[in-house]
Amino acid sequence: MNHILSLEVLDTLNQKVFRVTDLSVYNEMVATECPLLEITAPGFVVPTQFDETVITPGFALNLTACDLGLQSEDCDSKPLTLPDGVYVVKYSLSPKDIVYVEYNYLRITNIMNTLLKYLCDIPLADIEPNIEVSQRLQQLRQIEMYIKAAKAQVEIAHNPKKGMQLYTYAMKFLTKFDCKTC
Repeated sequence: MNHILSLEVLDTLNQKVFRVTDLSVYNEMVATECPLLEITAPGFVVPTQFDETVITPGFALNLTACDLGLQSEDCDSKPLTLPDGVYVVKYSLSPKDIVYVEYNYLRITNIMNTLLKYLCDIPLADIEPNIEVSQRLQQLRQIEMYIKAAKAQVEIAHNPKKGMQLYTYAMKFLTKFDCKTC
């Protein structure tokens, strides 16, 4: 039996942290040499690499914009918000062309924070909502479904282009959600 490599990139509402965890099952009879984690942020083509000096089997990393090479100054005092979008995450062991897993992950942290903010602004009570409140809830549900569909396209259907089209549409719809003069 060989290693069964598996990573989980956790959806989080923390806009400054990218969380990736190793859920692999390792065969004790097979060496785990030269581990390499590569993360390519949206809009970039060169991945940030983490080797055995940072990762060991079973790792759990909380990465910031500085860790991912998206920020180089004020890392401790003013960490940047990580962008939503498609991140390519690859984990490999030696021999790297055979023992690896690669994922497309759609980060939806910022859009979900915005959606939840609007949800907090809806005047809900422990009674049946009026028609206007019901319509606003229905709009937010529809936006949330577009976000989930975008995530499914990227992560399940392996169609990042279609996923980003749906994400962009959801963001456009969400931007207009509370617009009074559009």
